[in-house]
Amino acid sequence: MTDSVRGARAGAWLWLLVACGVLTQATVNLLRPVTSYKLLALHADSITIGLTTAAYALVPLLTAVWLGRYSDRTRQLRVLTLSGVFLLVAGGALLALSPTVWAVVAASAVLGMGHLSFTIGGQTAIARYAADRDLDKGFGWFTAAFSAGQMIGPALGGWLVGHSSSATSPERLADVNQALWIGAAISLAAVPLLLLRAGTPTADAAPSRATSGTAARSESADKPTIARVLRVPRVASHMLAALSLLAMLDILTAFLPVIGEEAGVAPAVVGLLLGVRGFASIASRLLLPWLSQRFSRRGLLLTCLFGAGITLVIPPLVLGNFWAAAFFLAVGGFLLGLGQPLTMTMITTSVPGNWRGSALAVRLTGNRLGQVILPLVAGVFAAPLGPAAAVWMCCGVLLTSGAEKAWGDRRADRS
Repeated sequence: MTDSVRGARAGAWLWLLVACGVLTQATVNLLRPVTSYKLLALHADSITIGLTTAAYALVPLLTAVWLGRYSDRTRQLRVLTLSGVFLLVAGGALLALSPTVWAVVAASAVLGMGHLSFTIGGQTAIARYAADRDLDKGFGWFTAAFSAGQMIGPALGGWLVGHSSSATSPERLADVNQALWIGAAISLAAVPLLLLRAGTPTADAAPSRATSGTAARSESADKPTIARVLRVPRVASHMLAALSLLAMLDILTAFLPVIGEEAGVAPAVVGLLLGVRGFASIASRLLLPWLSQRFSRRGLLLTCLFGAGITLVIPPLVLGNFWAAAFFLAVGGFLLGLGQPLTMTMITTSVPGNWRGSALAVRLTGNRLGQVILPLVAGVFAAPLGPAAAVWMCCGVLLTSGAEKAWGDRRADRS
């Protein structure tokens, strides 16, 4: 097979993966805010909403490293990504059928496992098949697909739920369940794309990588345990940054509908505002290859952490003013969008080549740990202080992560 044909196959596979990413993340980001409306219809409080948000990450927290090791060993990642899609469909159906709060909590755990399986399969494929110089591009497009889903899902979900004023009315619950069924159905469109032959490269089809002489180019005979991955210099710091950035996305998705209910903002408007945040993240991820050529990854990540931590304090205060809330969510969304692919690339290039899938899975484990702990803490803050306190708490986590990274990077430069 010639290099040009091999490159075309890899390119076709990447675009199919991006298309599947849009569909699956539209499902996830429609279902999750609509789940908050279902919980409100079932008379749940802020602590329960935080618990449900944590349940989404709990099972993935326990299985991410195992799946990462599996993704490193297997030559064919299609089974992993397909399993993720089917779990997303099942999670959406279970959410629609759930008659109680605890059933919703269990369905959210199934949804989280589907998201994890698809994400590990996709990001491991990019780490495996892309040259180091193309990692920002590959991760940028893959996460841009996630941002597209984060834009489409909430906007569509808000429109489907409608403008009914009472959170506990039968009409609202019927609209919510209909939206959940539609969300589950969206992921089914990804199945034929994943079954296409062009979407299933093997190890033999991987394009050759230019050697860079870095530690990441070496191989290691050691098993990539969590402890060994975290001992690689600065990897733990990168994971803390990824955790805090993703936690803010989760807190906004779960608690902005609750803030909107208190402020008298219709679900359709809240969905549109979450869509604005998602659109801004798409833009930043598409611009990432250009930005990373002009600025250091470290500087860009610090800008994301500090900038988003400051900017996202504002939207809960001005949610009743659509244009003001949209502006600050767009700025914050742009910065949040850059952070995830940057941390993927920084971790990928820090570890031995045969640890890449496992290292990215450890990153996801850290993310899921944050998604378990921080929503619970946010719910505790929101119970006495109001749902806006959940967002402000997470802003503090972003600023803390930025301070740690700035201090740690300076210390690494001196050593």
